[in-house]
Amino acid sequence: MADDKIPTSRIRRLSKIGGVAASTTAKQLGTRAANVGRSDEAGQKALERRQLETAEQIVAVLGTMKGAAMKLGQVMSFLDVGLVPEEFREDFQAKLAELRDAAPKVSFKDMKKVIEAEYGETVDDVFESFDPVPIAAASIGQVYKAHLKASPSERGDGEAGALGRAVAVKVQYPGVDTAVRADMQNLTIILRLMKRVAPGLDAKALGAEIRERIEEELDYELEASNQRRLARIFRGHPFIVVPEVHTELSRQRVVVSDFVEGRGFEEMKQLPQGERDRIGEIVFRFYFGCMYRHQQFSGDPHPGNCILLDDGRMAFIDFGLFKTISREAAGFELKAQRLATERRATELVAHMHEHGWIGDPSYYPEEKALAMVDDMTWWYTQDRDIALEPEIATEVLIQMSDPRSRHFATMRHETLPPDHLFGRRLEVLTLAVLSQLRATGNWHRIAREWMYGDEPVTELGRQEAAFLAGR
Repeated sequence: MADDKIPTSRIRRLSKIGGVAASTTAKQLGTRAANVGRSDEAGQKALERRQLETAEQIVAVLGTMKGAAMKLGQVMSFLDVGLVPEEFREDFQAKLAELRDAAPKVSFKDMKKVIEAEYGETVDDVFESFDPVPIAAASIGQVYKAHLKASPSERGDGEAGALGRAVAVKVQYPGVDTAVRADMQNLTIILRLMKRVAPGLDAKALGAEIRERIEEELDYELEASNQRRLARIFRGHPFIVVPEVHTELSRQRVVVSDFVEGRGFEEMKQLPQGERDRIGEIVFRFYFGCMYRHQQFSGDPHPGNCILLDDGRMAFIDFGLFKTISREAAGFELKAQRLATERRATELVAHMHEHGWIGDPSYYPEEKALAMVDDMTWWYTQDRDIALEPEIATEVLIQMSDPRSRHFATMRHETLPPDHLFGRRLEVLTLAVLSQLRATGNWHRIAREWMYGDEPVTELGRQEAAFLAGR
């Protein structure tokens, strides 16, 4: 049976989160007390089991809450932040994958009300056919497959009921806007619960990021505009597809775009190494290329947003979390990457200081500055083939933002200007996707195309260069 109820009030949602938090605290205290009479090894094992149980409770709560809480779970589902011990990690990742791919459903009866309220017409008046079974569930909505009414040319002989173009219809959950705003008020509690099993999480930065963007994600008309801009940029691209948006049918709580069908991420992970390498290069080119070539990008590099089409092209969907940066901001980052690549540490520190990223340059002797940059960007600033794996993404995330980082004391003297925060999210989440694929490539040689304007060295790069030259 569909779960028709989304808890929307702050009190109800707080009680749901707080109940888990209280239960978790009591169990962990009980485990520690019992450990007094256990050996060190047995005590550690008991704490690890309790940690796994806590993590599983978080999955259960996030999966039923949708909204901002579920967004946290979706990010957790493919970015391993050391939430559970190594021996339990595979099982935990499987549970989180279920959260990503099979979110709780709201009945079509209730979703239909949202659609018809937005259009002021019945579903049958707007679409020729509409499958009531959702094909996907996102953090704040469900996606359906429908067909538009056929145009006279598509009907040919005037046949009534002929099907027009297949479309994906994303519909916002009823009441989710209220639920999300309740999540925003309760976000500190949610993050405190996560920190109980992952003390290294920077809850303040994570909370600020979610608050800044989640409100925009509620506006599907804005999402349609974001997607339309990228669809125009990539129209006719040899291996990247951004589905076209049907502007006339998109509303604040409904967005309609061309339907695309293909293999999902879990299936991609099972493909031979060469195919995974090709997919990884496409993912890297799309997300990093959008940021540095076009200064506008999806801030949600996520396995569920990548679809491998039968013809080998990759479709990218979901543009609710979106960021536009200035050409100057992109230029600043590219110059920093060049200085790091060329080992020009003194100039790098001066560059970062001049643009407000660091305060007193004396905290950054040359060796330390280069070591910091290397730990965070080595996978695309070193000129060699690198086989990515989940542990690499975990380590880079730790070095970028975690108290466990060997650079944490120095990073306390840094600031991250708001215009660059979203780009760092894109960077680490793209790495996480590539690492889940276990893709291998010389990421630096690809990045040099936008860092230095170098000629491409891969076949995909040559295809993309020809596309860009012909625009």
